[in-house]
Amino acid sequence: MMEVEKLKEALRFICSSDFLRMALFWNLALLSSYFQLLKRRIFGSKPTSFSSSSSSHRPICVITGATSGLGKATAFALSRKGFYIVLVGRSSHLLSKTLAEIKKQNKDAQLKAFEVDISSFQSVSKFRNSLEQWLLDSDLHSSIQLLVNNAGILATSSRPTIEGFDRMMATNYMGAFSLTKLLLPLLRNSPVPSRVVNVTSFTHRSVFSPRFDKDSVTGVYSSESKHYPCASIYQYSKLCLLLFSYELHRQLRLTDDSHHVSVAAVDPGAVKTNIMHELPSYIQALAFYSLKILRLMQSSEEAAESVIDAALAPPEVSGKYFFGGYGRTIESSEISRDPKLAKELWDTSCLIFDELHQNHT
Repeated sequence: MMEVEKLKEALRFICSSDFLRMALFWNLALLSSYFQLLKRRIFGSKPTSFSSSSSSHRPICVITGATSGLGKATAFALSRKGFYIVLVGRSSHLLSKTLAEIKKQNKDAQLKAFEVDISSFQSVSKFRNSLEQWLLDSDLHSSIQLLVNNAGILATSSRPTIEGFDRMMATNYMGAFSLTKLLLPLLRNSPVPSRVVNVTSFTHRSVFSPRFDKDSVTGVYSSESKHYPCASIYQYSKLCLLLFSYELHRQLRLTDDSHHVSVAAVDPGAVKTNIMHELPSYIQALAFYSLKILRLMQSSEEAAESVIDAALAPPEVSGKYFFGGYGRTIESSEISRDPKLAKELWDTSCLIFDELHQNHT
């Protein structure tokens, strides 16, 4: 009986617009990114490639969504490269488990964990204060060298946050925007060049006519809809994160042309993680199997290499879009590179941020 219900659930999903976006548009978007790599290889215009930089001191890296999938794999990799890893996650149990697993593989790893709900501005703001206090109590320099905004969800139903925002938009975009704004002083205070890495997605290529008013950016409009457009909101949130990356790069260059704080966006491609766990089980299996057949599905460890590339490349990569591993960069969608849209989103996001900050001070 349970299998019959699962099959019915899958069939209902197949008849939805979300399935069309995921099965057709998202796959086309992914293939479009790989086509760029192939075209440059064939015609001799190789995608930009960078070698990793190194540092003699132990830099501090904050990673959100660090207890599973890509975030966890990135934490493992960067700890082996000598970073002091600050793991940020929603579950204290999973944080403790991740700490133990990293220590088991790397006994010299330096680790600290904070329980944070990225979808909640109050939780993010509290984390900033706790992080600053921890740096002070630990006699560490009052700075961080790397922020990896990796936390993300693919929700299939509307679950408003305390602030009344759509939880997927709050987690995937506004949480990253707010955290970055709050941690910028620590990034600027770094004695060596620092960086923000935003983990975005090829799904951003499926957005063609975005709006960036307050309701759209907070996802409030979605709660009024009878059908929760999960695919549309997910790809929109990833476009927002990408536009934010480019605009943050431009804003930083206005005040500091030395690339002391740089910004990189990274698309890890299709990764076998639990992000699709809310989708019907048959749909998950179909997605994994089809991408595996096409040899486009990666493990978290493989995909983490792209994040490492973005994190360790030289400061002049600021404003680049990493994809495909081996330090390679490509062009994101034309819409994502529109400076007017980026500024519109920036202004709206700053307005929301200021309102949230006033309400919690």
